Amino acid sequence: MSLRTRLALIFGLGSGALIAAAGLAFVWQLHTSLNAALDRELRVRADALAARLASGPLPAGSPAGTEQAGSHAGQFPASDQVAQVLTWGERVRYSSGIESSRPLLSRAQLRKVVAGKPLTLMSVVEGEWMRMLASRVPARPHPVVTVVGVPSAIADAALARARLALVIGGPLAMLAAGLGGWLLTGAALRPVGRMRRRLAEITSRDTAARLPVPGTGDEIAALAVTMNSLLDRLQLAMARQRAFTADAGHELRTPLTALKAELELAARPGNTRAALAAAVGAAASDTDRLIRLAEELLLLARTDEGTAVLVREPAEMSTELRAAAHRFAAAAASRGVALSVRADGQLPVMADPGRVRQALDNLIDNAVRHAPAGTAVEITGRLAAPRNGGGQRQMVTVEVRDHGPGFPAEFLPHAFERFQRADPARSRADGGAGLGLAIVASIASAHGGQAGAGNHPGGGALVRIELPLDSGQ
Repeated sequence: MSLRTRLALIFGLGSGALIAAAGLAFVWQLHTSLNAALDRELRVRADALAARLASGPLPAGSPAGTEQAGSHAGQFPASDQVAQVLTWGERVRYSSGIESSRPLLSRAQLRKVVAGKPLTLMSVVEGEWMRMLASRVPARPHPVVTVVGVPSAIADAALARARLALVIGGPLAMLAAGLGGWLLTGAALRPVGRMRRRLAEITSRDTAARLPVPGTGDEIAALAVTMNSLLDRLQLAMARQRAFTADAGHELRTPLTALKAELELAARPGNTRAALAAAVGAAASDTDRLIRLAEELLLLARTDEGTAVLVREPAEMSTELRAAAHRFAAAAASRGVALSVRADGQLPVMADPGRVRQALDNLIDNAVRHAPAGTAVEITGRLAAPRNGGGQRQMVTVEVRDHGPGFPAEFLPHAFERFQRADPARSRADGGAGLGLAIVASIASAHGGQAGAGNHPGGGALVRIELPLDSGQ
């Protein structure tokens, strides 16, 4: 069942229930009002009959109203006058407006009235429904019971017409309400239908397509804006995925081509042992590069999916910084670059030591490769104030600075993007695949930290990572 049908049914049924409740309340109120009007008339007639009894005896069989005197004389039409005066022994002393001489009250009803309680009842008198009032009246020589009645046909007819109008008009009004709900819901959901059809037309080749935003400024327009924002994010993600795939393919193609060429060269007949050993060594180097590149791509993919597994354990960053500097001491010395480490005491973190070492190695390797001969690469570790106020955890900041030319200004906004190089002219063997800083940022983010890059005011590139301080140590 469609949403439009459900809403129309709910609207129709709700309207029907409201109409039924209001109609029943109206019929009940009408019934009460008509009975109250009849009761007022009955009381007036009973008072007139009691006044006539007090003035003297009534003639047997005379109309109760034709011999009335005083203010009540001629008040009731002769056709509507139904009256009886009964003794406590059930004898009819006076009867008017009816041909039968039988008492209008049963013995049980008469006893109730004799006990002093007026009685209002409905009864059929000579084939006509009457509303009657029976009252005890003190009279001479003995108290009597007066019974007066008025026809209820007019009141019954009014009630019947009201019930008929409710029975016929109620369902018609409910159907009209349901039809109105159907039409209004259709008009309200028409933009949703257009959005649905437009979404069905959008394909992976048409990523720039967007939904039409109605100018109503309501929730449906807000939904269209939200959906367009989602499509923007999906388009950006697909563009990044395609770029990542293309760049990864491009990066993998170069070492694979070189590996193939080296293997073909080694397979040629007549190669000397030295040439064969050189070809195998070059192939092994390209294979190592392929393995390293594949591992880096796998790490980035797992980080994107949120499935990167970190084996956290207590680590001390001052020790890790000195160990990293020791690992690159020989490479730095071969380039004429000095390494210096400065750490402010104990810097405990809860982190994956293997991933932290990978991030430090990437930072130091980049700095050493870009530092001019005769300069130094400075590695600093310190405690930093919590980001965004005192509500955040305190961080351990590691900074690696070289004294080279620094990052180009246009490169800084893209420093941690994949396959980005500060100097595109560098060869891949010299500049890497452009994944080092991206991996650093991914490792920092996985630990709840962040990475940043810039140029030092005194010259050279400055890259930092922040990791949460292990406050439990």
